[in-house]
Amino acid sequence: MLNEHVARRGLMFVLSSPSGAGKSTMAKKLIEDDGNTSLSVSATTRPPRPGEIDGREYKFMDREAFEVMADRGEFLEHAMVFGAHYGTPRAPVEALLIQGRDVLFDVDWQGARALRAAAPEDVVGIFILPPSMTELERRLHTRAQDSEEVIAKRMARSLDEISHWEEYDYVLVNTLLEQTLAQIKQILAAERLKRARQLWLKLHVERLKRGI
Repeated sequence: MLNEHVARRGLMFVLSSPSGAGKSTMAKKLIEDDGNTSLSVSATTRPPRPGEIDGREYKFMDREAFEVMADRGEFLEHAMVFGAHYGTPRAPVEALLIQGRDVLFDVDWQGARALRAAAPEDVVGIFILPPSMTELERRLHTRAQDSEEVIAKRMARSLDEISHWEEYDYVLVNTLLEQTLAQIKQILAAERLKRARQLWLKLHVERLKRGI
């Protein structure tokens, strides 16, 4: 009999959006609801925001340590965003994929492009659009994490971010959070079932051919 715990290679599930469009909120909800998905913890040189814990939201590093890791090729991707370095450590992600666990990435389009270049067969990308620019600005003000100056910079940058929507496999408009989250779960379920990720299928078919 085939073991019910069949071998499946994990996937790299990428969520991107302009700041304030909801990707971080949905990433956290997906991690809470799905026991087989781990959140990729990025390294960053920016200071922690109120309530953030080192190793949970981000691995907070000084610039020198970050640059050493980058020089050694220890990031799957890294980029400068709003004056701070962000990067995805390679080793923990590869370990999870081999174990058949999915890894969720909350990254911008630059990170998504770099991840796809590093692991094209493993990446599934979703871009989340706001329902309107007015609503996007309202959400940035509501979360009360940034100064007016930073919010203005984020709004100015959002149109450039949105211009990369066609680089993603799926594009969703986040009008209602619960509805968008349900759509993300449907995409994840379908991607997990793709033939290429079912490493056990070839063996199973061979057994069927032998009458087992």
